[in-house]
Amino acid sequence: MDIAALLSDPAAWAALITLIVMEVVLGIDNLIFISILSNKLPEHQRAKARRIGIALALIMRLALLSTLAFIVGLVKPVFTLPFPAPPGMDFSFSWRDLILIAGGLFLVWKATTEIHEKVEPSDGHGVMDAGGKVVANMGAAIFQIILIDIVFSIDSILTAVGMTDHLPIMIAAVVITVAIMLVAADPLANFINENPTIVMLALGFLLMIGAVLIADGFGVHVPKGYIYAAMAFSAGVEALNMLARRRANRPALDDKTLH
Repeated sequence: MDIAALLSDPAAWAALITLIVMEVVLGIDNLIFISILSNKLPEHQRAKARRIGIALALIMRLALLSTLAFIVGLVKPVFTLPFPAPPGMDFSFSWRDLILIAGGLFLVWKATTEIHEKVEPSDGHGVMDAGGKVVANMGAAIFQIILIDIVFSIDSILTAVGMTDHLPIMIAAVVITVAIMLVAADPLANFINENPTIVMLALGFLLMIGAVLIADGFGVHVPKGYIYAAMAFSAGVEALNMLARRRANRPALDDKTLH
């Protein structure tokens, strides 16, 4: 089907809109990681790191789309462990499974390390500790962003392949999604930086996402709707806490003004 036919096909537009929504939802995890990590850099480097990270995500997604046959091959089993799997699990692993497990372990390790650093502060500071000293450099931040971009890019493209057979629709959805991420990156990062309690909540999200990626790699598929519903609920509770703290501090500020 050519481009003109796709533009005049309502089903193609419906597929594009649906895919954009799905890609934006899947991109939230990637954006949270980039936003928190970039906040550890010197202030003049933060926006640049976010732009580079999101640009790399776009390049990876487009590169993967250009090799669809290779991407589809990633879901074929490459080896199977020689003992029975527990109910609900699968010990036949594809390259996609191995990448998801590796990415999940990385997220769990990173989030756990940073949570421990915030709960038990020491002379050192975690890479994502927005309130700590600047210890990360641009190269280290970009390297970690690339690692997680690979994981989320493969998951994103496999989702796109499963929803439509038309490459132009996939490319358009990926470009629009990354443009939305680019617009949202700075406001999200600034919000996280200005509200330190959000850092712990975001680290909890990353820990949960890492566990889900590992489970997915072992054949245990957790519906993404449950994950994002839990994230939305937690964010809503934290928003109420922030509102309550702001109102509790307002009388004290008013008293200082009067005196």
